[in-house]
Amino acid sequence: MTTSKGTLLVWTGPSGVGKGTVLQWVMERVPHLYFSISATTRAPRPGEVDGQHYHFLTREQFDRYVEQDAFLEHASYVDNSYGTLEGPVQQALDEGRDVVLEIEVQGAQMVKRRRPDAVLVFVAPPSFAELERRLRGRGTESDEKIGRRLETARQELRQAAGFDYIVINDRVEQAGEELMAILLAERCRSEKRKMMLEVEENAQS
Repeated sequence: MTTSKGTLLVWTGPSGVGKGTVLQWVMERVPHLYFSISATTRAPRPGEVDGQHYHFLTREQFDRYVEQDAFLEHASYVDNSYGTLEGPVQQALDEGRDVVLEIEVQGAQMVKRRRPDAVLVFVAPPSFAELERRLRGRGTESDEKIGRRLETARQELRQAAGFDYIVINDRVEQAGEELMAILLAERCRSEKRKMMLEVEENAQS
């Protein structure tokens, strides 16, 4: 059967909610999934590898991409900028692969404006107290920066109802299963299946 175009899924939520942990769990179980690596101006955290976790860019490099309109989305967050290069994403979609963007809430809204076909999933913590515990548990940031992240998280959580889906990350396995279910449901949407049926029908006529 002819392969349909992939789903562009935006996976977003407050800093510290565990977006990356859940997504890694899913990536190990869904081999066709394409993970779009974001570019950022922030410094690597311990253990992060350039080209694997992020494309780490200087401010000058990042601004040059912005001028070239090469980003599907880009946003500033706590003194740093993040962006998703559009070319590799479109290529994977055209190949029929589902693409997941793990980005900030600000960037997610930009993607939706540019790509109305994108599916937005908001990842929320089981409680605000748990989110604060996770952020402080990292041990990589000052109290001042954590406070700024928490204030941003409050604002982001107020926007959750405007997303297509909400996943509560209480347990990684459960949150991962919910994300996999969303991907499966999107592949079964009538407009995608209808297109595949029409292609098959035309091929037989």
